[in-house]
Amino acid sequence: MKKVLSFLFVIVIISTLCAPAFSAADARVIDDASLLSDSELTSLTSKLDEISERQDFDVVVVTTNTLDGKSAMEYADDYYDYNNYRYDGCLLLVSMEDRDWWISTKGYGITALTDYGISYIGDEIVDYLSDAEYFEAFEKYSGLIDNFVTEAKNDAPYDTNHEPKSASDIILAVVISLIVGLVIAIIVTLVLRSRYKPVRLKKEANDYFVNGSLILRRSFDHFIYSHVTRERKSDNSNGSGSSTHTSSSGSIHGGGGGKF
Repeated sequence: MKKVLSFLFVIVIISTLCAPAFSAADARVIDDASLLSDSELTSLTSKLDEISERQDFDVVVVTTNTLDGKSAMEYADDYYDYNNYRYDGCLLLVSMEDRDWWISTKGYGITALTDYGISYIGDEIVDYLSDAEYFEAFEKYSGLIDNFVTEAKNDAPYDTNHEPKSASDIILAVVISLIVGLVIAIIVTLVLRSRYKPVRLKKEANDYFVNGSLILRRSFDHFIYSHVTRERKSDNSNGSGSSTHTSSSGSIHGGGGGKF
C-alpha cells in the first residue's frame, strides 16, 4: 500500500512540475526577455489569441535573452515546431542577445507572407524595436499579420506586384484623382465654349436650311463582317514569392529577419 501511495505521490509531483511547461508551450506570447509589463502581456495575448482563432492561423511572439548558440532562424523555427502550434502560422522572435528579429513562417504562412511581405513588416516594426517600444512593435506586427492573411485569402498575397496601401496612399490617390478630373473638366468646357456659336431664332424651319448645302446623288449601305481572334497574354507579373528552408525537425519554413 505504501508503495502504491508513493508511486501516486511521484506521479502527482511530476504532473505538477510539467503543467507549467505545457501551459507555456500553448501560449502565443512568450516574453522570456521581460520586455512587456503585465498589462501589456495580457493585452497582446488576448489580441493574438483572437486573431489566431479567427484566422485558424497561429500568430506568435517570442522574446529571449539568448539564442543558445543557434541562429535567429534556427531558434524561431525550432520554437514553432516543438511547441504544439498549428501547421499554419508565423512566429516573431526578438532576441536581445545580439538584437536580432526574425519572422518564421510555416504552412499557409509561407503563402501569405512572401519574402517581400516579411521585409515590409520588418520595416514597419524595426523602428519601434530600436526605440525599445516593444509593445507597439508587437501590436503593429499582429495587425499587419491579420491584414496580410486576410488579403491572401480574399485576393492574393501581398508581394512586389501587389503592394499594401497605407491610409496616406489612399488619401493621396483620391486627391490626385479629384484634381485630374477637375482639370480635364475645365479643359473640355473651355474647348466646347470656344467652338460654340449661338444661332439666332428663326421664324420658319426652312430658314435654318442653306440652299445648295446638301446634294444627295447616291446612297448605299456597306455591311462589314469581322473576325476577332483572342490570345491569352502571358503573365510575367508574378511576385517574388517565398523562399523556404528545412528546419531541424524536417519541417519546411519560410522567413526573414534582421537587426534592430
